[in-house]
Amino acid sequence: MERKEIFKKLNDIFCDVLDLDEVELSDSTCADDIEEWDSLSHIQLIVAIEKTFRIKFTSLEIMKWKNVGEMVDSIMSK
Repeated sequence: MERKEIFKKLNDIFCDVLDLDEVELSDSTCADDIEEWDSLSHIQLIVAIEKTFRIKFTSLEIMKWKNVGEMVDSIMSK
């Protein structure tokens, strides 16, 4: 799956989980950039991403992410 496709799916997931009409994700997007992205919604996002992409992340992988770009890198590596 290409990076562009992953971003498209992530945009849909973020909109659904965070109850947003639209969101513009980039490699540098982080929780500080999106008001609705808090610790609880972060867990919900991870669960939705794992379900959508049929993958599992380790706690260590998740803790290392600093932005959406690193999240996409993890998805691509699976």
